[in-house]
Amino acid sequence: MQITETSSEGLKRTLQVVVPAGELGKRFDHRLDEIKDRVQLKGFRKGKVPMPHLKKMYGRSLMVEVLQETVRETSNQALADRNMRPAMQPSVTLPEDNAEIERVLSGQADLSYSMSFEVLPAIELADFSKLKLERLVADVDDTAVSEALEQLVQRSINYAAEEGRAAEKGDRVTIDFVGKIDGEAFDGGTAEDAQIVLGEGNFIAGFEDGLVGAKAGDEREVPATFPADYPVEALAGKAAVFGVKVKEVAAPSRPEVNDDFAKTLGAETVDQLKELVKSQIAREYANVGRSKLKRQLLDELEKAHSFDLPPSLVDSEFGGIWQQLEANLQRAGKTFADEGKSEEEVREEYRKIAERRVRLGLVIGEIAEKNGLKITQDEMRKALMEQARRFPGQERAVYEYYEKNPNAVAELRAPIFEDKVVDFVLEKANPTEKSVSKDELFKKPEDADEA
Repeated sequence: MQITETSSEGLKRTLQVVVPAGELGKRFDHRLDEIKDRVQLKGFRKGKVPMPHLKKMYGRSLMVEVLQETVRETSNQALADRNMRPAMQPSVTLPEDNAEIERVLSGQADLSYSMSFEVLPAIELADFSKLKLERLVADVDDTAVSEALEQLVQRSINYAAEEGRAAEKGDRVTIDFVGKIDGEAFDGGTAEDAQIVLGEGNFIAGFEDGLVGAKAGDEREVPATFPADYPVEALAGKAAVFGVKVKEVAAPSRPEVNDDFAKTLGAETVDQLKELVKSQIAREYANVGRSKLKRQLLDELEKAHSFDLPPSLVDSEFGGIWQQLEANLQRAGKTFADEGKSEEEVREEYRKIAERRVRLGLVIGEIAEKNGLKITQDEMRKALMEQARRFPGQERAVYEYYEKNPNAVAELRAPIFEDKVVDFVLEKANPTEKSVSKDELFKKPEDADEA
């Protein structure tokens, strides 16, 4: 096999590969020898078909198979021999002249083809110990524990229907309703046996207020207005009137925070419940702090590494992002103009996001490669078990899904791999700690939508 580099421009490469006709002939003979004992033709015993007859019957189809296999094997060998790492699958170009292809298939000419691809860039990793990182930490105060306990109480409230009761804030009403705009019913504006707790603000402005004082059996016309930023464009900012039939008014029964209440939540005493709640909040704070620290780290890694990006990888990443963006806009019934930007401006923004993702992906891969970081079978097994536990009673179906879907396994593997690299770099970087308030810890960065 002869390999010649015919083009080298930036990260783009083109190789010309020539496989001698003699080598193709040897491969063909070997393939013919593999099938001769399995072929059974009328007039011949199994395995006794003469070679000339086999060539006549199967020669062309076998040679096509040999040609395809030869291209696959020799293209991989050409890359390995030159220690080249393609960014994506190389594009192989065979001779366009049909007569030339026929000469190759008949063993009268060498196989000559070209392969074009982009190589992965050489990446010189930064000194991780010089990265300036700050881990935000927040103490769990009594106010946070009290707020969390209140949420537990709210979720434990029971409601009992009371005949003749006039609905108050905090009561739960069960209703049927039909919404109309300009006298016409609209999609999604009708429901039966809907339950609403008055005062929680889970419906559009004006609706819950219009039900205060209603009793079971009442029928009301309730005006309400959809907010200007309502996700369904056809309803945004529109005034509607809902025809409501009240079927039940139920008063809340709020549990007392005592040891009995604690036992319903798996604790023995209120004090133990508070400690459990405090531990849970502390874990939540730690997760938020880690998430922000990881974002800092990725930002610093991007700044610390400058190299040319393979256009094919950027195009592929951008294509996936853009497809998702267009689908989201279509579902919301919006256009780029609704977002106050031109399509070209949005394309430029998301192109930068695609470039960031590709750059970080290459850096993370390089860190893992140079430091021998790999995902173990135990780690994958643990991740799969955690995924299965999210679907009680369907564990077997979850396992089968991942067994049959390599892409799903890759999606499960990716965050584990990334976190392993992040942990490795953080250990080298040794970030400092900064105590902050809860509000500061949970404050979102201005560009959080791009994270």
